Amino acid sequence: MNAVVDLEQARLLMIEQQIRPWDVLDPTVLQTLHDVPRERYVPRQHKGLAFVDCELPLTQPARAGQCMLAPRVEARMLQDLQVKAGDKVLEIGTGSGYMAALLANQARQVFTLEIDPALAQLATQTLAHEEVPNVAVITGDAAQPATWQAHAPFDVIVLSGSVAEVPEALLQALAPGGRLGAVVGRLPMMCFTVFEASAGHGCVAMPRWDTVLPRLHGFAEPSSFTF
Repeated sequence: MNAVVDLEQARLLMIEQQIRPWDVLDPTVLQTLHDVPRERYVPRQHKGLAFVDCELPLTQPARAGQCMLAPRVEARMLQDLQVKAGDKVLEIGTGSGYMAALLANQARQVFTLEIDPALAQLATQTLAHEEVPNVAVITGDAAQPATWQAHAPFDVIVLSGSVAEVPEALLQALAPGGRLGAVVGRLPMMCFTVFEASAGHGCVAMPRWDTVLPRLHGFAEPSSFTF
């Protein structure tokens, strides 16, 4: 009984001390964070850090870019993307499957892509164990449109990691009024940016907040040389 109480207390402290101070106040998002058990998506060796304000490695030994994002970052992404009950979502960078589970709690259908086969298999097993029926895990390189094009267009696309720039193919995969959220830029400056698709007018980029995230694997890194 005490273990259950301690777990719920830790979840509440995460929401009240990390999430709310980062201006995440949407009641639907806060309820989702309460309802989806983050600790069940955390690797066994890091269970004690499930609610800590940091990134958690998903592999042993740790490999660059393969981590769970900090809870406040995932929560702020979820809020800014304004996921609706009828939305079809594409997530790039499945990792543990936790962000896909958060998205699935609010959306109709989630397709989530993971480039690492071992992580994709683990996320598939965890999501099945947690009885999250509206998530499909796809193993593949999201930088190759063939891995996700059959499911387009999407109402929401979220990149669970950073890129130097968002590929045009992903922006074109948005339905009219669709939103894509990604942390864009290079060290030391990156920014979570929402791109909103407008019929006949391409996408409007709306920078929201600064942060730094590990790079997503497979996406091109444009040359920094200038002439």
